[in-house]
Amino acid sequence: MSVRHLVNFADLSADEIRGLIARATELKQRRAKGDKPRIFEHKVLVMIFEKSSTRTRVSFETAMLEGGGGAVFLSPRDSQLGRGEPVEDTARVLSEMCDAIMVRTFAHDTVERLAAHARVPVINGLTDRSHPCQLLADMQTFFEHRGDIAGRKVAWVGDGNNMCNTYIEAAATLGFELAVAVPPGFEPALLSPQASANPRITLCRDPQEAVRGADLVVTDVWVSMGQEQEAQRRREQLAAYQVDAALMAKAAPGALFMHCLPAHRGEEVASEVLDAPGSVVWDEAGNRLHAQKALLEFLFKHVG
Repeated sequence: MSVRHLVNFADLSADEIRGLIARATELKQRRAKGDKPRIFEHKVLVMIFEKSSTRTRVSFETAMLEGGGGAVFLSPRDSQLGRGEPVEDTARVLSEMCDAIMVRTFAHDTVERLAAHARVPVINGLTDRSHPCQLLADMQTFFEHRGDIAGRKVAWVGDGNNMCNTYIEAAATLGFELAVAVPPGFEPALLSPQASANPRITLCRDPQEAVRGADLVVTDVWVSMGQEQEAQRRREQLAAYQVDAALMAKAAPGALFMHCLPAHRGEEVASEVLDAPGSVVWDEAGNRLHAQKALLEFLFKHVG
């Protein structure tokens, strides 16, 4: 049985991403009119959370419920995966009982192993390496506000984390320029191989250089889950990379600001930016629901 997964953003082609964005926007517009098509009737999504989340759980669970299906939440205490069962065995068992698996975890290898052994779609809800579902929502948000992102400039400022890695994949797939501004030691893991293949992706140390002329400025928290012991050091080294109004002024007129949330106001982003007219973080968060509805529908159609 053939099956499609979303482990990395690069698992989707440019045409597929644009199709998903169009479908997500259609579903969003229909929902605003009270129309919630039952596209997941008799479908069940199992959601495995080794990392906690507000947006990921609520968006996936709401998507399934509104579509006429159901969702099962498993914390580390609720599954045998948290008690040492091999990932491969978990994948085989869940494939007998559900229609898709979403996992939000630390090790990217966990998602890869689930996908390798599952007979149903596996979705990466976040790993330490990447966050493809968030990028779908980000791209939907940009398309809705500014049109296609191809040929535009995006600036990433701060820590070269999983979100930065996924922006690197998105730039390579969708054809936008990406300037990454990070301090030494905070470089994204995917930068070197992707940059050599795509001259649109550049690394710099100066946030102002990265943001100059950008159509979209993006950042994320400086201390991610699992990095709490490094919090003080990370804040000190990233202090010069806060996105504030002065930095946004270097961007192109009408530039948008995004953050996957939750945001630490006064650290990676100033409140004056987060609450400014150019900030689309609330649309971005809301679009998780619509982008994931489109993704689930797409993956269910590719099982056969």
